[in-house]
Amino acid sequence: MITIGELAARTRLSLKALRLYGNRGLLPPARVDPRTGIRRYGLAQVEQARRIALLRAAGMPLARIAEVLDASGEELVRVLRAYWREQESIHAARRDAVGYAREVLTGRSPTMYEIAERDVPEQKVLFTQRHVTASDLPGFLAESSELLLSRLQQVGACLSGPLFAVYHGLVSEDSDGLVEVCAPTQKVVEPTERIGVRIEPAHREAYTALTKRHDGYPVMAAAHDAVGAWLAERAYARSASNREVYYPNWATAEPGEHVADVAVPFRPGSAV
Repeated sequence: MITIGELAARTRLSLKALRLYGNRGLLPPARVDPRTGIRRYGLAQVEQARRIALLRAAGMPLARIAEVLDASGEELVRVLRAYWREQESIHAARRDAVGYAREVLTGRSPTMYEIAERDVPEQKVLFTQRHVTASDLPGFLAESSELLLSRLQQVGACLSGPLFAVYHGLVSEDSDGLVEVCAPTQKVVEPTERIGVRIEPAHREAYTALTKRHDGYPVMAAAHDAVGAWLAERAYARSASNREVYYPNWATAEPGEHVADVAVPFRPGSAV
């Protein structure tokens, strides 16, 4: 058995990092003295710490590292490949977003997004909402979608349209905007402690269609900006908050398939 100081010396990891990994369950001490609180580790944990440090250097979050450390054989290869595909997708999204920003900042008219108009009828929706940052957003969207769909299934109701999220405030790494996830339905459903029910008014909206390769916060943020700029150029007034519409093939689509829209309701012919 070795102390946490010896483990730090052998791995070049700080005591703070080792305690963090221990508290997250990635590198728990083999023994803790109940009287002094001194942590002791087995020699095999030096290799475990090395693997954690290697994955952290590759940018992997601690939650995903736990998944990797629990896997072996073909499952380990699958987990690593899935992580790398996600990172490539994120990189591609950031590249596209930087390209859009370059066009805007140099005074050009960006052509990355095609904007169209459509009418959306009145619809009843179940909704849940929370203030979230960009890093919290994916988890909130997944959790809220599961909650709303579970409620519909519980009462024997079906979706009458795709799920969508309404952004009542700016969501970024620095701003925790209010986001409302909505599930349209035609059936009468009673609200619960976490789920409300309201009527989404009929409206006209400007929108841009996105494919699976555009999945990711950076490209979504650029799409919101592009639709807003389109409205401003035409002196149209927004009539409601920005929203994202998610189609059923979101999780299974190929890179070129249409999976989502970014839309902004507006009043035609009104000055901003």
